[in-house]
Amino acid sequence: MAKRLTVETYVAGILAGDRVVLSRAITLVESKLPADQELAQAVIEQVLPHAGNSVRIGITGVPGVGKSTFIEAFGQYLLQEQGKKLAVLAIDPTSQRSGGSILGDKTRMEALSMHPQAFIRPSPAGKSLGGVARSTRETIILCEAAGFDTIIVETVGVGQSETAVHAMVDFFLLLMLAGAGDELQGIKRGIMEMADALAITKADGTNLTSAQAARAAYQQALYLYPAPASGWKPPVTVCSALAPTGLDTIWQHISDYLQLTQPSGYFQQKRRDQNLQWLSETILQALEEKFYARQAVQQALPELSQQVKEGKKSAFAAAAELLRLG
Repeated sequence: MAKRLTVETYVAGILAGDRVVLSRAITLVESKLPADQELAQAVIEQVLPHAGNSVRIGITGVPGVGKSTFIEAFGQYLLQEQGKKLAVLAIDPTSQRSGGSILGDKTRMEALSMHPQAFIRPSPAGKSLGGVARSTRETIILCEAAGFDTIIVETVGVGQSETAVHAMVDFFLLLMLAGAGDELQGIKRGIMEMADALAITKADGTNLTSAQAARAAYQQALYLYPAPASGWKPPVTVCSALAPTGLDTIWQHISDYLQLTQPSGYFQQKRRDQNLQWLSETILQALEEKFYARQAVQQALPELSQQVKEGKKSAFAAAAELLRLG
């Protein structure tokens, strides 16, 4: 790792919008070294009053939906048509296990990554969703302090990463495909319920008719779900990243959502609730790390794990024994 800067140098560079210093501060946040973590927290505390002024947008979707292509096109629209300053972050806890391309998104979003008002940061490799989520949350704060007014958080992995992203964004966009057999494509009900809007991608050429039919089917399905506490009714739209079409409509939906939830206080309350959730999850993660770091636990864990695996000891008894050691 490059030589550490002082807290004051990190803070001054971030507030000045220096991308090199911002990148180094994010690397600090992602480090597992205690000295780096201590320095990172000192930086975050000082820039925190300058954060919170962005719109945080989460984007997820089924495999093959074209998230990166969509984000590239949508990002260009935000930069060129809306004059935004955009940061794109990814959550990918699977990259180390599956060999997924950590830098793939940055490569695919070539035009976006070269734009002077855009900043793309791939997620760190890691098996722990909690660790990746925490570093992404802290990266959001650093990017906001650096002047980025729109933050896109993309789920790269699948499964629980959608829930993690939902817990750190203001607006959650679910991308879907049309013409893939079952119109609901086995999407978990929970993910549908989390969505603030659905967008049917690749709605161009011969796909346009099926995309419009899928839009009607999804809209009908959403009517069956209970109304969200925000009072917002999630819309369904169609879009094409290649044409490009529908991107302005998606941004209008986001703007309408903000116009509804900010005056009502729901927007601010959701952020406060997320802060408390981050506190709880950070404590749990720290306790877990300290527990597994204890030498007695590391020594006893392999044997106890084997006994549980072979059915010689219950998981509950093994856990109780380990907890006494921890």
